[in-house]
Amino acid sequence: MIGNLKPLEILLIIAVIVLLFGAKKLPEMARSLGKSARILKSEAKAMKKDGESEDAAATAPVAEQAPAQPVAPRTIQAAPGDVTSARPVSEPNRTTQA
Repeated sequence: MIGNLKPLEILLIIAVIVLLFGAKKLPEMARSLGKSARILKSEAKAMKKDGESEDAAATAPVAEQAPAQPVAPRTIQAAPGDVTSARPVSEPNRTTQA
């Protein structure tokens, strides 16, 4: 359906969006959408990494596992290096990091 749009129709859609939200609000919306996409991507990578480490820990013998150590709480950041908007992640069963 989207592939069937002609250039004039695309311009009309863009004009309607600009009229609805205003030219000043569009860059702010695009920035917040970009931040959200970065957060989603980083969390997906973290979940994949946690899943791989859990699989490796499950296959490793008990004698080779390191003793339990307290781990600093993880935080979600809006952008890499952005500590002003970081917030803690609640993980009730997280005690060790493999």
